[in-house]
Amino acid sequence: MKTLQVKDAQFYLNGQPYQILSGAIHYFRVVPEYWEDRLIKLKACGFNTVETYIPWNLHESREGFFFFEGLADVERFIRLAGELGLHVIVRPSPYICAEWEFGGLPAWLLQYPDIRLRCMDPVYLEKVDSYYDVLIPRLMPLLSTNGGPIIAMQIENEYGSYGNDAAYLTYLKDVLIKRGVDVLLFTSDGPENGMLQGGTIPGTLATVNFGSRPEEAFAQLRKYRSDDPLVCMEYWNGWFDHWLKQHHTRSADEVADVFERMLQAGASVNFYMFHGGTNFGFYNGANFGEKYAATITSYDYDAPLSECGDETEKYRAVRSAIAKFQGKDVQDFPQWPAAIPKKNYGLVSMTEKADLLENLPFLSEPVRRTCPEPMEKIGQHYGFIVYSTQVTGPRSGEELHLQEVHDRAQVFVDGIYQGTVERWDPRPLSLDIPDGGAKLDIVVENMGRVNYGPKLKDYKGITEGVRLNNQFLFDWTIYPLPMENTASIPFQRVPELNERGDRPAFYKGEFSVEEKGDTFVRLDGWSKGVVWVNGFNLGRYWEKGPQRTLYLPAPLLRQGSNEIIVFELHFSQNPVVELTDAPDLG
Repeated sequence: MKTLQVKDAQFYLNGQPYQILSGAIHYFRVVPEYWEDRLIKLKACGFNTVETYIPWNLHESREGFFFFEGLADVERFIRLAGELGLHVIVRPSPYICAEWEFGGLPAWLLQYPDIRLRCMDPVYLEKVDSYYDVLIPRLMPLLSTNGGPIIAMQIENEYGSYGNDAAYLTYLKDVLIKRGVDVLLFTSDGPENGMLQGGTIPGTLATVNFGSRPEEAFAQLRKYRSDDPLVCMEYWNGWFDHWLKQHHTRSADEVADVFERMLQAGASVNFYMFHGGTNFGFYNGANFGEKYAATITSYDYDAPLSECGDETEKYRAVRSAIAKFQGKDVQDFPQWPAAIPKKNYGLVSMTEKADLLENLPFLSEPVRRTCPEPMEKIGQHYGFIVYSTQVTGPRSGEELHLQEVHDRAQVFVDGIYQGTVERWDPRPLSLDIPDGGAKLDIVVENMGRVNYGPKLKDYKGITEGVRLNNQFLFDWTIYPLPMENTASIPFQRVPELNERGDRPAFYKGEFSVEEKGDTFVRLDGWSKGVVWVNGFNLGRYWEKGPQRTLYLPAPLLRQGSNEIIVFELHFSQNPVVELTDAPDLG
């Protein structure tokens, strides 16, 4: 049994002084077949601990239905880390941020119209308790006090950046203790007065998150906690990317310099991230500063270990810093596992197609509503949604207003594309409606719920209403398209696929694999959409970047024939994708 304790501003593990050198690896952003590879590479860099969040929305995507298999098998990930000789820090907060959809909160919480998030709201706390009733018993055998690898657990996450409900933080601490959690509990916040005042509670270790100026950050922490060990719980050694923005990078020398200064100060450090991984499926989050900005599919983070698990210059610089500090040679660290091959499988032509609007009855169970309701009010969580209604005519040059569209809407009149309205650019469209009227279709993409800040309560779809000039339009047929399964898509082989239609459509192709290896899906000439391989949702692509390829790990492939499906929202100049052996993050 190993117990992490705090005494005289120092960590002790089994009675011996201890310095935590940790790296964040999120099990839910890495295919399970690669967990061991990534953990060994963490240990080979000189780290002694791995840290991971636990996203509530992955494990309870539908209320009352829990999932802990495959990519969600957190127990297996933690046990594996322990078997490899690593300690584990777990952050099971109801809210995790993490640039993850809705900050890890399940979308079904928004079905409760008056719910207040992250505070002493009784409805919210009831849902948290029900979740913890299932989650915490799974973690109990893995606590270090029970012989497992978990040495510390977080309550909430950067709460001082959001609120100051000390009773709520105390409640979360107490519900963990009541369920038997007896390892070290901690909070983490930015090193600012308001954040530390609002996000910490007595009797719980306080840690800080930052990417530079460690001396200033730790001095600020010391104003509030003179007897706590110095801990940077999130050392931001890289950064994440948004669509429509440039790819972030940070020099290895700068990262190593800040890290060495923390080591010399005797601080414990958790690299956020050590290995970022991928926002598979529809699980990317979004931020809202001046405008809404969705996070890209890749969560490479410019971390020491790349999205596909490759060693980087930053990895070598960090490993050298640890070896120098400990008086070791890098050869003293564990050896790397065998290299994972990268494969170029060449071009794949799409041979089948299914138009979205033509096939809505096969793809969705429609509902009728007076007003265009958001996704959450009809029980949908992710994906796309289509709103259809009849508009009388004639009308000429009237402006179509989509009030608070979340997040990106394509408009069609009698099947003809009219334009796109975006949350960050909500200007109205001018429409002409012919004599006899026309059918109006609006295809809305949920690009990811806000994961941080005051805009956290983020409904998706058309959230307020649709009007032509000042006239609201009523009587809608709504088609939910969560796209959880691609099996029902009614594909047809067609002789010509390269016509420009400006209509959403699914495309399907096949490719053969003799030897499996990691590869990267390149979509030059495509516009915007989603890719599935063998039924697995790899995530979103967009020609506007920065990301130019989607990571396709080898375990998702089959020897022999493989299926690829592309859902393209606009058009493809040439319906061919390339499977190349090199990533391109812009």
